Amino acid sequence: MSFAHPTAHPTTLNFRSAVEADVPELVALVESAYRGEASRGGWTTEADFLDGQRTDPDGVRAIINAADGVLLAVERAGELVACCQLEHRGDHAYFGMFAVRPGLQGGGLGKEILAEAERRARGTWDAREMRMTVVNVREELIAYYVRRGYRRTGELSPFPYGDERFGVPLRDDLAFELLVKPL
Repeated sequence: MSFAHPTAHPTTLNFRSAVEADVPELVALVESAYRGEASRGGWTTEADFLDGQRTDPDGVRAIINAADGVLLAVERAGELVACCQLEHRGDHAYFGMFAVRPGLQGGGLGKEILAEAERRARGTWDAREMRMTVVNVREELIAYYVRRGYRRTGELSPFPYGDERFGVPLRDDLAFELLVKPL
């Protein structure tokens, strides 16, 4: 389902469910936002502590085909500019695979997409809470979510060391911290 939402930008954002044909472009978007030199053009890079891939075609395809969720492709003027995963998990929704094209980061696009994701989780599934996990050493990113109403729980889950589908760690102290926000 496509739906345009007004923004502060001259053109509107279009949110739609990603489809199989989007997989290559979505993988490239996610990789550009988190890994390698291209990611250093934005502020969400993980290149200083994770090498290798952030995702792959199979991982993106699995999210697209999940019965209990959606991978939202976000377009502006017909161009893919961002994506995010929403997954229904009982009384809450999980927010993940959030990527904004590096050259567009820092201009309010992410804040707008996050707000739309929260509205959809509430409206579609009557979710009472949004949850996400963030790599614990990403203090700037965690602070970004805290400014948007998310609470640090201190609850950590282990980073999947040895599983290169999630990247190649450059340090040995990585974990995922659970952040939550009532909707």
